[in-house]
Amino acid sequence: MSRPLTLGLESARRLAVTCQHLAGPRPGNDLDGLRQVLRTLRCLQLDPVNVVARSHLLVLWSRVGGYDPADVDVLLWRERWLFEYWAHAASIVLAEDYPIHQVTMRVYPAGESGYARQVRDWMTANDALRRHILDRLREKGPLPVGGFEDLAAVAWRSSGWTNGRNVERMLDFLWFQGQVMVAGREGRTRLWDLTEHRLPEWAPTAPLPREEAVTRAAEHALRALGVARATDIERHFIRDRYPGLAEVLSGLEASGRVVPAEVEGGDERWYVHRDVLGVLERDWEPRTTLLSPFDNLICDRERTQRLWGFTFRTEMYVPKAKRQYGHYIMPILHGERLVGRLVPRLDRRRARLEIEGLFPEPGMPADAATAVGRAVAELAAFAGAREIGYGDKVPDPWRVAPAS
Repeated sequence: MSRPLTLGLESARRLAVTCQHLAGPRPGNDLDGLRQVLRTLRCLQLDPVNVVARSHLLVLWSRVGGYDPADVDVLLWRERWLFEYWAHAASIVLAEDYPIHQVTMRVYPAGESGYARQVRDWMTANDALRRHILDRLREKGPLPVGGFEDLAAVAWRSSGWTNGRNVERMLDFLWFQGQVMVAGREGRTRLWDLTEHRLPEWAPTAPLPREEAVTRAAEHALRALGVARATDIERHFIRDRYPGLAEVLSGLEASGRVVPAEVEGGDERWYVHRDVLGVLERDWEPRTTLLSPFDNLICDRERTQRLWGFTFRTEMYVPKAKRQYGHYIMPILHGERLVGRLVPRLDRRRARLEIEGLFPEPGMPADAATAVGRAVAELAAFAGAREIGYGDKVPDPWRVAPAS
């Protein structure tokens, strides 16, 4: 076994940030640049919240700057280079990774949990609905949920919003099984089609043994994270779907594909992928930007606390009177540090980006104000705002005059 690499916190943070394309030269803001970023990240979490812009669009903006969001639709719907599936949440993933996701598709719903048994029993009881959906898509796809009859013999029961939504539930379960795919969107409405109609011909479909799929996914996750513990990998990319990860990491270490590491502040075992070791030797080229609440850098809240000492949670579902910061919070990345929180809101009617609050972390560098102001101006331009306003919860030094 190789001797562990020793990293101080600053070096570990810089490695993580650079591997996420959040430092160093920006990738291009065209299709090729987006592909470069996506090949590193491997997934973009989908979230319906649209306070400033949809999360997956903001994740790309933080890395490439201003770009045309229509290019994401080109990659999704025209080129089919991307598709929607469940990664660490509902996500946009790469068609070239189809065999990794196919492992989940082949066995869904797996396990003996009460929920897995409920899904299996419900799908069996409603086989007529399943066949109806597949037949309709074969003949008329792509179709929205309203394009199907509810032929359920047994209604889906839950304590949440899915209760009684039989067609939507069946479509979701067929999606998990890889039988159907999202073929497009009309607003927030998904259009469905058979996978055989949508998956590009060039996409690999040969089934992977589970160990090989876990190995590929673990390497993707580690390259994107820069430096990570086994638990960090487990929570990243295809979250909680890494059976035998300990053995996989041992094999990768033995082959020299990954290098063990020690990170200042604890005696845990970390790993760095061989492909990113060169990042540690490059000149440090910091940037300042704002992060979506669901950004890939911070989607694991425990790792964010461990590496950056930054406790982060969204407050969208916290009662207003109990919020510490605000409804929609974007962490501020300045160099390798998370230095504060910004609370923006886009007034689309007035084309105005309102900065309702800005909350610096203790020790936030004094030189950050100008850089943060530029990031706010870039965010406003990306969101289509023509002016910027600052609320009462923005300290005076941070009320940077917006660009005209």
